[in-house]
Amino acid sequence: MNATPNTDIAQQVAHVRDGFDQGVTKPYAWRREQLQALDRLVADNEAALCAAIHADLRKHPHEAYTTELAIVRAEIAHTLKHLKGWLKPRTVKPSLAVLPARAYTVLEPLGVALIIAPWNYPVQLLLAPMVGALAAGNAVVVKPSEIAAHTSSLLADLIPKYLDPRAVVVVEGGVPETTELLEQRFDHIFYTGNGTVGRIVMTAAAQHLTPVTLELGGKSPVFVDDTQDIDLVAARIAWGKFVNAGQTCVAPDYVLATPSVARDLAHAIARVVERMYGPDPKSSQDYGRVINERQFDRLSAYLGSENGETITGGQVSREDLYIAPTVLFGTSPDAPVMQEEIFGPILPIVTVRDAAEAISYVRGGDKPLALYVFSDRREVRRAFLRDTSSGALTFGLPVAHLAIPDLPFGGVGESGMGSYHGKRSIEVFSHEKSVVSKPLTPDTMALIYPPFEEGKSTILRKLL
Repeated sequence: MNATPNTDIAQQVAHVRDGFDQGVTKPYAWRREQLQALDRLVADNEAALCAAIHADLRKHPHEAYTTELAIVRAEIAHTLKHLKGWLKPRTVKPSLAVLPARAYTVLEPLGVALIIAPWNYPVQLLLAPMVGALAAGNAVVVKPSEIAAHTSSLLADLIPKYLDPRAVVVVEGGVPETTELLEQRFDHIFYTGNGTVGRIVMTAAAQHLTPVTLELGGKSPVFVDDTQDIDLVAARIAWGKFVNAGQTCVAPDYVLATPSVARDLAHAIARVVERMYGPDPKSSQDYGRVINERQFDRLSAYLGSENGETITGGQVSREDLYIAPTVLFGTSPDAPVMQEEIFGPILPIVTVRDAAEAISYVRGGDKPLALYVFSDRREVRRAFLRDTSSGALTFGLPVAHLAIPDLPFGGVGESGMGSYHGKRSIEVFSHEKSVVSKPLTPDTMALIYPPFEEGKSTILRKLL
């Protein structure tokens, strides 16, 4: 990875703003061309992208394709199919007081958008927001994560070859470069990452009154009761938790299970882990690694007995950045592992009396990015829908909701603000401008001009 010189960053932002001001990005044809070029970038370089992701996260090419490249290409295809319809003016019925008149809204691009991506899904979470920004007609500055250095370097090389350099630039680097970027004026900032940096982004954006979208994270809970097939539930939870070695913002962070199923579920997940990754996940080509030593050290601290009984896993190798898929049972709500987002391959199981206690526990913390419920009881499903707040709520399946293009994806409260995917991505990077067109004749506005005669008032009171 090569850091972009700070002296060049202001020039690059100015360069793409000039492209936007010259109208480069506004034609519908240009938007389609950029989306098609972005799709070619992914398709032409699938092997190279998967190799870069593997070098950063040891992610298997199959997993890299399904969780990153396929999602981006599906987002592009969906947007290309619907873009013309999404951009059509929206007609609004004018009030009687201004008739005859026409009222409607149009979506206009905001200007120059900054997209700051994280390291855990370094392709998907950079390019998917970019789809919306380009489709909406914006110039774009993208900042890949320096932590996923191989992917950052590859994207910095590829993007200028496929996308219009008059309106799209890549800035590489770490904290100094990001700090310099945030000092520039943008028309929208889209950040995916943690709440600490999210607050820094908001503070910087406030200096220019720049709107922001924050895609953050949090402790996404799972609730399981005794109405479910435990083996099937275990398979779905294990997949959602251990994909990308648990480094997924919507991964199940912990499980709340009723007493009759909690221990059985823990052992069922352990069996699934062995089925998925073999008796020694360290030797499995299908299991990834923690991104760096800092994250490894943070996660290793959660493997002590104070966090619960280890049902499976617990093995670590700092040299290999390996932490085994780990299931903890009997975890106390006060345990260290329950105090912050885990963001790694460690799954605590907490026993609760019933759904009511689970709901109370969830409501006692920050609003999660996602909440997963495994129950066939209608009243339980209704209670979670009615009495909890989360970015998303899914029944019977974790994680996969983010692959549905028409579902807005985003958080609430500490888990983020704003959402994207599909049409919502166009709206995020656009201003919905109100337009009114009224002919000069007949001049019905004369009714509201002074002098305020009694006859005028009588007519207006009937209209208004």
